[in-house]
Amino acid sequence: MNIPGIKKLKSGSDIRGVAVDLGAAITLTDEAVYAIVRAFCTWLARRNGKAVENIAVGHDVRISAERIDNAVLRALTDGGVNACVLGLCSTPSMFMYLKAYKDCDASVMITASHLPADRNGLKFFTPEGGLEPADIDEILELAERGTLGHTEKKGCISEKSFMDEYCLGLVEGVRRACGEKQPLKGKKIIVDAGNGAGGFFAGKVLEPLGADTTGSIFLEPDGTFPNHIPNPEDKTAMSFLKQAVLNSHADLGVIFDTDVDRAGAVDGDGHEINRNDLIALASVIALDGKEGTIVTDSVTSDGLTQFIEKIGGKHLRFKRGYKNVIDEAVRRNKSGEYCPLAIETSGHAAFYDNYFLDDGAYLITRILILLARQTKKGQTLSSIIAALEHPVEEDEVRISFNSLSNDFKSEGNRVIEDIKRSAGSVGGVLAPDNYEGVKVRFKEAGGWFLLRMSVHDPVMPVNFESNVKGGNKIIAQKLNWLLEGYSFLNRENLVKFIQKA
Repeated sequence: MNIPGIKKLKSGSDIRGVAVDLGAAITLTDEAVYAIVRAFCTWLARRNGKAVENIAVGHDVRISAERIDNAVLRALTDGGVNACVLGLCSTPSMFMYLKAYKDCDASVMITASHLPADRNGLKFFTPEGGLEPADIDEILELAERGTLGHTEKKGCISEKSFMDEYCLGLVEGVRRACGEKQPLKGKKIIVDAGNGAGGFFAGKVLEPLGADTTGSIFLEPDGTFPNHIPNPEDKTAMSFLKQAVLNSHADLGVIFDTDVDRAGAVDGDGHEINRNDLIALASVIALDGKEGTIVTDSVTSDGLTQFIEKIGGKHLRFKRGYKNVIDEAVRRNKSGEYCPLAIETSGHAAFYDNYFLDDGAYLITRILILLARQTKKGQTLSSIIAALEHPVEEDEVRISFNSLSNDFKSEGNRVIEDIKRSAGSVGGVLAPDNYEGVKVRFKEAGGWFLLRMSVHDPVMPVNFESNVKGGNKIIAQKLNWLLEGYSFLNRENLVKFIQKA
């Protein structure tokens, strides 16, 4: 089996593509899924030095889940591998299953996270964690070549439920930390699952802990996402949660993405606990009075750095991409530097004490423990991060390329290297603590720009931050001057931002 173009389905450390014809051609076909899963088994057998025997399979709520699930099961059983079907579940639970039971060599999660309803994908776990982008490259190379292996043995299919056990583990963790069976009794906490897989959290985690979940919204699984995209970064999604919290006079509202590996929150006053606020809160939880390094992505604010330092930590602004952030924290821990948390502004949060697994449900349980403790003190969650200073202005502009026929990655990297040499010509100073792209600070504008290559797309995102009103326009104008000589860049969005700002 040879499937040209299958490598285009790579998305970082995942597989993603169009799975339903809602106007775009299907790229995640049955044939592609079959080839990729067979190739994964071949790759895993070579890595482990022995035949793969059992693999767990789960899926989120997407409308293409059944079709993709069937293709995955066909690929496994044709390859002589037994499939343990876990059904509807969260992505983190697929890894936790491997930790709870030793009966599977790996797991496959069918999900495309927060992407539109016509998309789907595959995420792979071994007992050591999620795969690296380089692993996906190897698997897709095997799939493209049709290196599927051959066996006369036929695998078997069995069904097993794990979500109840996974939820009980979350509940017991909160109970142990709080020393009570129902530490949330008297609290109203609502959930917005966005019709994704996170609806379980209200009935199976919050209610056993004593919380009143009346007023929760969009808990029913529906892969068409009829109300809003399940995405804590989406403004519409957060507005629904905020309104639900205020309407219900709730103490807290929580929101998950489709497969529950990310989360966000809204406090009782309707204040969003997201991005820098969420990272600040998670940092307090992770450090717990100790010294340590919090690893985040590169676009977090200067105010967050100051906040983390005030509570005794160090702030490492690494690269965009949650896997980059997690891998850097793991690497530093191995070298002897204590890093209790790796977290991206998107809501991917991975704690040292939870296998560095990005698990939105686990993040929220840690916040629930803090909420219970704050309540006993007569204080709120927001009071913990009241000292966090926010920038006066923060914006993002995406610069595209005029022609994708060129090697845009090389062109983009050339622009970055050129700016490193020319930043001083517009009064800028290179930031010494930068790990991707080019970050230039401007004293008179009280801020900086960070220009980088996108993790996945042929664009150059640029983030601006300033503590001066109108500062981002000044900084954007200086960047525009630096980019004027590059005909392959489309600066239209940047110019519009300058004119609008």
